[in-house]
Amino acid sequence: MLALDFPPYRFRFKNSENKRLIFDPLRKIFVILTPEEWVRQHVIQWLIQEHNQSEQLMRSEQKIEVNGLSRRCDLLLYWPDGRIKLVVECKRPKVTIDQETFDQIARYNTSLNADFLMVTNGLSHYYCSVDKNGYQFLRTLSF
Repeated sequence: MLALDFPPYRFRFKNSENKRLIFDPLRKIFVILTPEEWVRQHVIQWLIQEHNQSEQLMRSEQKIEVNGLSRRCDLLLYWPDGRIKLVVECKRPKVTIDQETFDQIARYNTSLNADFLMVTNGLSHYYCSVDKNGYQFLRTLSF
């Protein structure tokens, strides 16, 4: 897989039925290693190892409802009291992050009310804080 703009991490892999799988520590299962999954697994490790976040407070591929429609959120990080701290939208590395990507995560956040948003394709990362005044883009993510 392509090297991403994250520190190097150790992952568990296996092959099954001619498919490469990677272990997701949040779902506790091996999942098909797609380019987007490669990005998601790096973000999970980055939050755990670089930001000291607990995997018990994270959910990947979380089903949510947005405007009456069922959607799946790539990654959610919660505060200990159950409020949502961070919503992460992962794209495969070849996808350019644009306004449409931000619109997607902003729509999700109308239902989630997270304090922070992150959009990444593994090569470029964008962060913002959210409050009653709107979105403020950040240079780095710090909680």
